[in-house]
Amino acid sequence: MRPSHQPTLWRTCRVLANRKRLQIFALAIRRPGQTVSAAAEHLKLSLPAASQYLRALEARGLLTCRRVGRRVEYRPPSATADDPAREIVTALRLVFRRKAKPVETLFRMATAFTHPRRLDVFRAVKNGADSFDKVQAVTGISRRALLRHLSKLEARDFVKSEIGVYTIANQANPFGRVLAHLALK
Repeated sequence: MRPSHQPTLWRTCRVLANRKRLQIFALAIRRPGQTVSAAAEHLKLSLPAASQYLRALEARGLLTCRRVGRRVEYRPPSATADDPAREIVTALRLVFRRKAKPVETLFRMATAFTHPRRLDVFRAVKNGADSFDKVQAVTGISRRALLRHLSKLEARDFVKSEIGVYTIANQANPFGRVLAHLALK
């Protein structure tokens, strides 16, 4: 287990595993410089809810904020920003440009890594723990919990199982590729 990267990824995934936050992020991509009131009006949210969602995205490095007079404007970080979230933001932009239902796609993928133990399970499989017993031995996760975590990773197409042998699935989606890459750091 590598705690220095783990909290960042699973906490970022928890922020992204919310459809309204993803919609606000999409709005900030399409129209950089969103204010809380503009985002709230556009998405029909209360001001406190819009503010909370924007601050959560900003706290994970997915948006930057800038005070302009009395208002605060939110926008995605520049492509040249040297920030760990840059890879995620770049992948999110690609999915929002290319996919028919980007919010659902991103929501589904983000929920794969919303728990730190799923990162442990994913790493164990990547490092050769190819059976349930081997994954359990490496991670120390109870049988019931491990079944849930493996099931979630399989349902989100990060892990596949054939005849009881677990392997890492190849990701066609750019966001999925970035999540898989970051999960292994």
